[in-house]
Amino acid sequence: MVKLIHTLADHDDDVNCCAFSASLLATCSLDKTIRLYCLSDFTELPHSPLKFHTYAVHCCCFSPSGHILASCSTDGTTVLWDTQNGQILAVMEQPSGSPVRVCRFSPDSSCLVSGAADGTVVLWNAQTYKLYRCGSVKDGSLVACAFSPHGNLFVTGSSCGDLTVWDDKMRCLHNEKAHDLGITCCDFSPQPVSDGEQGLQFFRLASCGQDCHMKIWMVSFTHILGFELKYKSTLSGHCAPVLACAFSHNGQMLVSGSVDKSVIVYDTNTENILYTLTQHTRYVTACAFAPSILLLATGSMDKTVNIWQFDPGALCQARIPEDQPEQFVEDWSEDAVSDWLCAQGLKDLVDIFKMNNIDGRELLNLTKESLADDLKIDGYSYEKEAMENWISKKKRTSPMTNLVLPSVVLTPNRTLKMAIERWLETHQK
Repeated sequence: MVKLIHTLADHDDDVNCCAFSASLLATCSLDKTIRLYCLSDFTELPHSPLKFHTYAVHCCCFSPSGHILASCSTDGTTVLWDTQNGQILAVMEQPSGSPVRVCRFSPDSSCLVSGAADGTVVLWNAQTYKLYRCGSVKDGSLVACAFSPHGNLFVTGSSCGDLTVWDDKMRCLHNEKAHDLGITCCDFSPQPVSDGEQGLQFFRLASCGQDCHMKIWMVSFTHILGFELKYKSTLSGHCAPVLACAFSHNGQMLVSGSVDKSVIVYDTNTENILYTLTQHTRYVTACAFAPSILLLATGSMDKTVNIWQFDPGALCQARIPEDQPEQFVEDWSEDAVSDWLCAQGLKDLVDIFKMNNIDGRELLNLTKESLADDLKIDGYSYEKEAMENWISKKKRTSPMTNLVLPSVVLTPNRTLKMAIERWLETHQK
């Protein structure tokens, strides 16, 4: 069971980020401030709010010890604060002067990463406050960042949808197109997963984006085999862009917040939905788990931060046995793909997928063109009422191509729906 135990409503504008230390909660906002609260009773600290930034504060994060808080802003600066008295320790200016969208401490507190709207990423020495290394991504703004638990690499996400992996010397190890419409957040699970065969350890990486998807990746890094990033699965639940995601301190839960105003909590082992929380009245922009206790904070464009408490007894979920490896999508058999289609409510497509010998590897390579041309799956978008009327007249062909439809299951085009809704919000008075 999970219950709402407190609502913080001190910000005057959208809440952009929430972060926990062992004893404090930090929140930041479009109102240019950062606020600090005591976890024991959620009272605001005497030296809060913290004020320095001249524009919106996009992100905040604690050092692992909790003694330092970093914040970054549209004003092009990343500021380090002493959490005990609210004093400014350092103001670090992005070399390009571009708005800074995200900042993250390394697990050993030695470094701090700041990512900016022009795609620049800076690795700062967190002891001397000096610039250590600087790089950039090819396209888009940097909007997400996460360090691996061992600290030997970090991942950045861009508004163009790319995940980029860097080592601790700022060398680019890998680049992956992860989300079609832009990444919004990413996070590493703190607990490793064994592959069950060679004894290698992987870490889960979650990414979410404007395409309404949250994806799970498996990341490994060894001196012998080098770096590897493998797609594992996509979690369902949200019907709109997913703006934030975070793992719990023990890695057993994963939370996401969305434009659909909901917060979803997943069991990371089974990938089942544990809870759907719907108390926010506008987009959910931030979510964070406390580092050692079962507390969750969610922030929203409704200017509030909700604090949720979990009942430990309600989280006893079925676990994957240690000797049973997690299976990657690319390793799925044809039968496994059929089982997945049935679970997604697409049973009518099973025969055509089997006829074309679609296994996991083939599934990952499918495109809209191959669905339409090779598998003869229509791929066009229609008005629901018109299509239902078309099917009710016993017509089993595509209105556009006149090809026979292998299935009459109607699937909502949520991306198109969201685009229409955003256009209406922009143009309606």
